[in-house]
Amino acid sequence: MRINLPTWLTLFRVALLPVMVLVFYLPFRGHNITAAIVFALAAVTDWLDGYLARRMGLTSKFGAFLDPVADKLMVAVTLFLLVASHRGDWSGIVMAVTSAIIVGREISISALREWMAEVGMRATVRVAFIGKLKTVMQMVALIVLILQHEKEAEALRLYHIGEGLLVLAGVLTIWSGLHYLRAAWPALHEDAMAAARSAPDQDKNA
Repeated sequence: MRINLPTWLTLFRVALLPVMVLVFYLPFRGHNITAAIVFALAAVTDWLDGYLARRMGLTSKFGAFLDPVADKLMVAVTLFLLVASHRGDWSGIVMAVTSAIIVGREISISALREWMAEVGMRATVRVAFIGKLKTVMQMVALIVLILQHEKEAEALRLYHIGEGLLVLAGVLTIWSGLHYLRAAWPALHEDAMAAARSAPDQDKNA
């Protein structure tokens, strides 16, 4: 299998994850700034690999599989780091609930897309503008929160801005998730009705 440039960038993004985790916990001055830079670099490759794949026609099945996996790993790992760095105050509760919503949505939509692909209707759940807006807001929020995760007093206002952006991203996550569900609902409803119609026939044959 030949790996093209966009896929190499996606693999590079995956490789940056353990680097970010290590830097996040290492006790050296400026570790939070370094971790934020690593995450920002990963976020840039997220945009760049998609741009190059479209612009240069370098799409592949492996790249199409790996890109969303890398994105979800990047977000989920970062959220886990931030939740673990809290101490159970109200801010920590908000962070935990928001993170659970975001990760839960990603798992659910991934399962929905996989099912739609199996029935030949993957294009029905294509990415909408609201999903792209959610991603941008989520990335900005995570960069700010990594940068200020120790919540120094002089930077507390910036931390709360990042926290607020993450909550808004969580709201957009629910909204975009409902958008995908609405797009897929006719197929889901039809499949459920077909299963219900076949159930009596199976009982008769039993």
